[in-house]
Amino acid sequence: MLGSTDADDLWLRRYRPIADPALRLVCLPHAGGSASAFLPFTRLLPESVEVLAVQYPGRQDRRMEPFVDTVDGLVAHIVAALRPWLDRPVALFGHSLGSLVAFETARHLERQTPENRLAHLFVSGRVAPTAALRSTVHLLSDEELIAKLAELQGTDPRVLADQEVLRLTLPAIRNDYRAASNYIWRPGAPLACPITVLTGSEDPHVPADGARAWHQLTTGAASFHSFPGGHFYLTEHAEAVCRTIQTATGLAAPRSQPAAPPAVPVRPREFS
Repeated sequence: MLGSTDADDLWLRRYRPIADPALRLVCLPHAGGSASAFLPFTRLLPESVEVLAVQYPGRQDRRMEPFVDTVDGLVAHIVAALRPWLDRPVALFGHSLGSLVAFETARHLERQTPENRLAHLFVSGRVAPTAALRSTVHLLSDEELIAKLAELQGTDPRVLADQEVLRLTLPAIRNDYRAASNYIWRPGAPLACPITVLTGSEDPHVPADGARAWHQLTTGAASFHSFPGGHFYLTEHAEAVCRTIQTATGLAAPRSQPAAPPAVPVRPREFS
């Protein structure tokens, strides 16, 4: 670690600090999500991997802080927070909104710190930004937004029925959807790092052609992995996802689980 400020430290959670990691995996959560969504990764990934989970403001221990309602704003803070941690290879993993933020973070890191080559980008549960349509979810009424969350099946029904919990969480969810809606795709140089795309086989919001369009955004290898389930397949398949991360990054598996078989990269023509 190269040194950090208190403000930067607010953005990252180290649930399992590692003195000399082979890789730092920076995880970015979905809309309304928090760093704790990636707690299972700290148990399932090898001890050579240090997980840094991003905590967006306006929720949990940062609930008194103002929201950031643009992807660019989130990226600027995250890039600043990551600077002290670039003394080791870094990979990014984003889910849903987090995939968009991870992609733009990767673009910034490759432009600003080319000497710290990004090891890998993992994008989950989101179509490529070149294929995305403008969302209006943030404009829904509270009742409509709750129905949308129920449809995605990523929120405990007991939470959706608890008015006090909803009072605390709906503003963060609405803000994050607003950030995604406000995002504007800006063409630029493709990434140099490999991209691994992960989706739920039954996710209606991530059709195969939209997910596979990610390959156009890198000159590196691209691979595509589908898991049983919907938009929040990650909850049930964290172990398989971590094996995919291990295989893609060439890291050894923890003693408690077997290594995944070698992945077969999907070449650009196989996406068409």
